[in-house]
Amino acid sequence: MYTSYIENEFHNEIPAFAFTEPPLETHMAPENLIAEVNGKRFEILVHAPKPVIKRHRAKQTMVGGSSGSGLVSPMQGTVVKIAVEEGSKVEVGDLIIVLEAMKMEQPLNAHKAGTISNLTAVIGSTVSSGTNLCDIIDV
Repeated sequence: MYTSYIENEFHNEIPAFAFTEPPLETHMAPENLIAEVNGKRFEILVHAPKPVIKRHRAKQTMVGGSSGSGLVSPMQGTVVKIAVEEGSKVEVGDLIIVLEAMKMEQPLNAHKAGTISNLTAVIGSTVSSGTNLCDIIDV
């Protein structure tokens, strides 16, 4: 293999590259508006972008979507704080347990009023998503 071919024998007949601007494609939604100024009516054609419809995920409540009597873990994490004891009475929204995952803390609050029972969470233990941490029994 040699490269002297390019220097000695090659005849460049390749056309130069010419960049062409692609056509502008916008998603415009024309809208006809009628405005009245000093008693005179004007029809205005406004080209505005189509509204972007975002799909939002359902927001998760601070109680992790708990229902019934059990307080379940909404995510995998480490128990870093237990704010109640077995037999404690709690009201809706009271802090029960704090989980930590990836340096972020997730407070788990009471989803109903009642008495704490079957408290299985231990500080420092790792729990998986859906683990029942305690039960809140109606008073």
